[in-house]
Amino acid sequence: MKPYNEDPFVGNLATPINTSSFTKSFLSNLPAYRRGLSPLLRGLEIGMAHGYFLVGPFAKLGPLRNMEISLLIGFLSAVGLIVILSTCLSMYGTVSFGQEDLKDPLYTSKGWSQFTAGFFVGAIGGAGFAYLLLVNVPILNT
Repeated sequence: MKPYNEDPFVGNLATPINTSSFTKSFLSNLPAYRRGLSPLLRGLEIGMAHGYFLVGPFAKLGPLRNMEISLLIGFLSAVGLIVILSTCLSMYGTVSFGQEDLKDPLYTSKGWSQFTAGFFVGAIGGAGFAYLLLVNVPILNT
């Protein structure tokens, strides 16, 4: 291990994990950092992934997990959490971004509102897709 970029005052040590080309290429391909994506598409992709994985924990670990409507309650709980998260994203963008950033359109007030809208639509769609898959599991198993 050595100091990052040969600067001992940076609080990050250069390790084989955080300086490898595999790690750098993997992180640069995530939707938050991928070049050429509009803020709307970034939000849509991130929202789909998060919405898809929210239904299961609410349905299988919630207080109504032993009832027949547990999947519906899990889906509605996920939608409620998505609304709360989208509201928080919107408030964050309103407070944080005012001036224009020429490097990335995501870091502007307009770009962040597009990201939030994409996140909301993607997360609701991902949660709905997961709900439909889980409801139809008995049909798919036959």
